[in-house]
Amino acid sequence: MKLLEEKILNEGIAVDEDILRVDGFINHQIDPAFMQQIGADIADHFKGRGITKVVTIESSGIAPALMVANSLGVPLIILKKQPSKVLNDHLFQTIVTSFTKGTSYELTLSQKYISENDHVLIVDDFLANGEAATGAIRLLRKAHATVAGIGVLIEKSFQPGREKLNAQGIEVYALARIKQMKKDSIVFEEE
Repeated sequence: MKLLEEKILNEGIAVDEDILRVDGFINHQIDPAFMQQIGADIADHFKGRGITKVVTIESSGIAPALMVANSLGVPLIILKKQPSKVLNDHLFQTIVTSFTKGTSYELTLSQKYISENDHVLIVDDFLANGEAATGAIRLLRKAHATVAGIGVLIEKSFQPGREKLNAQGIEVYALARIKQMKKDSIVFEEE
């Protein structure tokens, strides 16, 4: 998506070869009209595939995932990273290690909102090493739901996430694919 690539070049900050800050338009401040375009693009790519739910991991994936779910006319499920005082029984859980934060967390999905009849699209802001997406897939498989694919806004294609997911038979659709990044420099994959 050229519009997202332009936004990344104009407003994103390549901190180093691994970290891209997009807090001005994706994960801190959000332009709803822009996010709606992103959601429509991902939804359009996966339309007609019998998707019954969209899933994301809190918190940065919520805005784009909500727009995708709205475009597809299906519910959004938010996988929780933090323990909850009210969400504490009948859960699917798995441990995920965050590349960005260098920490692990317990990803949680309530059995109440997922079933073996669901065909799920996972949506997230970034794909790097694929750990978060793999954790989401583990939870969906525990529920015997099927995975329609993964839609991401930004893929760091120089990291192994796509390969890891493709090896599991999961399709990855990325709106912007970064081939190389270093401080103050971003190079996108050619289409």
